[in-house]
Amino acid sequence: MTRPHMMPPEVPLARPIQMLDRPHRDLSAPGAMDRRATRWWRVLAFGPAVLVTGIVVSMIVDWFAMAGLYPLEYAIIGLITVTFFWIALSLSTTLVGISSLFLGHARQTTQTPLPSQKVALLVPVYNEVPADVFGNAAAMMLALAENGGAHDYALFILSDTQNAAAAEVEERAFFNLRSRLPVGTQVYYRRRAVNTDRKVGNLADWVERWGGGYQAMLVLDADSLMSGDAIVALTDALAADPAAGLIQSFPTIFGARTVFARVQQFSNRVYGAPLAEGLSRWTDQEGNYWGHNAIIRTRAFASCAGLPRMRSRRGEGELILSHDFVEAGLLRRAGWAVRFLPRVQGSYEEVPATLIDYILRDRRWCQGNLQHLSLLSSRGFHAMSRFHLVSGAMGYLMSPAWFTLLIIWALVGNGEQDNVVKYFSGFDAQVNWPSMTTGNSLMILAFMYAMLLAPKVLGAGVIHKAGLRLSDLGGFWQFLTSLSLEIVLSIAYAPVLMVQQTKAVVMKFLGQRQSWLPQNRRGGHYALATMAKFHWFETVLGFGALFGMSQGLVTLWLLPIALSLAGAIPLSALSGVDLSARRWSARHMGTPEGLNAPPIIRRAMVERRHAARALEASSHIAAE
Repeated sequence: MTRPHMMPPEVPLARPIQMLDRPHRDLSAPGAMDRRATRWWRVLAFGPAVLVTGIVVSMIVDWFAMAGLYPLEYAIIGLITVTFFWIALSLSTTLVGISSLFLGHARQTTQTPLPSQKVALLVPVYNEVPADVFGNAAAMMLALAENGGAHDYALFILSDTQNAAAAEVEERAFFNLRSRLPVGTQVYYRRRAVNTDRKVGNLADWVERWGGGYQAMLVLDADSLMSGDAIVALTDALAADPAAGLIQSFPTIFGARTVFARVQQFSNRVYGAPLAEGLSRWTDQEGNYWGHNAIIRTRAFASCAGLPRMRSRRGEGELILSHDFVEAGLLRRAGWAVRFLPRVQGSYEEVPATLIDYILRDRRWCQGNLQHLSLLSSRGFHAMSRFHLVSGAMGYLMSPAWFTLLIIWALVGNGEQDNVVKYFSGFDAQVNWPSMTTGNSLMILAFMYAMLLAPKVLGAGVIHKAGLRLSDLGGFWQFLTSLSLEIVLSIAYAPVLMVQQTKAVVMKFLGQRQSWLPQNRRGGHYALATMAKFHWFETVLGFGALFGMSQGLVTLWLLPIALSLAGAIPLSALSGVDLSARRWSARHMGTPEGLNAPPIIRRAMVERRHAARALEASSHIAAE
């Protein structure tokens, strides 16, 4: 258990639980200003998305109407409308971001010194690798010690680890961390005996017991890493804006070694900047919270963001899992601004190493994000906060929508006399179905891929505006190779992820809950039997589609999707291949965080190795 000298004296802070059936206003909130420029950015983001969606849907309606509109056609039109709008919004947001990057922004200056802030860096952990967590912590606190400045920082490792042996290792890592840092550095460790309400309860416990002693809290994940400059930049931004209740940074992925992790890292670094810039423009003071690498005004969070339990179908109180979106909505409801600053450099996180690890994490996120649909009727939420809740759910509902459209296309969309439905049932499914000629199929497929790939191509074309140089990415030819690899692999993995997310949505609506297991952040090599058991459904679908194509029953234009599904097991095995293990592949899909790592990442790697050696040495001493 936590010893008294591991934590400072308690400074309690009231954290009332919010009521969602009535509005709430924090009288201490200055109130966010309604900016005219923000309205124009929103028009530029949503206007083209709505317009293009309307044009595409009207063309689809005219096409279907040639053979008469029936319930199935109306359902298909509805699915197309929803899926296409979100794709179009992503593209228009990217274009808004590119415009913003080219316009630049005026450097803000303050005439008076910023007020000093007492900031707590909070690192919730749950059965993590201690050397990595405490190594990152050491790197951040050493960077802050060198940075200086007017603000006062303390770091808290908030453990929910339930295994006694693992907790004992964490304690040794904590004392090693203390000995590693300059005298006077404030670092603390607390472990809860019972991890009530998981991460939500972990942070709530700190707020209620120690939150009164700190004006702000910088919430991190166990795999988070931030440079001293980034931490100070967020603190300065909060101090300079009395209306801000939360300021979110844009985490960049680091530490990727495997094929699947590199795909995510390259995509985040190369394509992410325009999308993030566009999002920051049209969300403005109604931004969102992603649960980590964000600074929060402690008293605002305590007074306005206490999460209630949701009523489940079983009648019992259900924990809000994807708490971050809801907490951002509650802060904005109370009058506090929620901002997104993507240009703050030096904010990092890690990602799952393999396809299976990613899907396991995604299932938990799916369950939490779909809860948001039940919160849309909450009183007092800003329209943008409601949109974020819908967006979180749509991130997963898009997959069953796409899956349904592809199944319909496969069953009745070949345009020939024979099709799957007629083959097995004798029913002529081509009645009242528009002719799906080769030209129609090719046009639909090309248009779909063009819309999906456009943000990638546009993002790659403006990397210089996002502060990236070709030399940071391995040079021109290496960049083209990495870009091509990322696009090909993203296309290959997309159908597998679509099916897995569809399964997760179905499981959620059937009432099956996902267990809260520790993340396997380093990934692993899964046995063939494990991968076969995990991916059997996609594999059967893929080979079924290929069989239909061989019989002339399914359109050949679905071949890329069918091949991906049929190859789900080999693709899963490929996802865990360590690219950094071989010289010829080490630079593929590389980013500056790996090819030319900034000082904070290099320091974190050194501190991780030091922590690992110290823990190993202390374990030998304990064994003797």
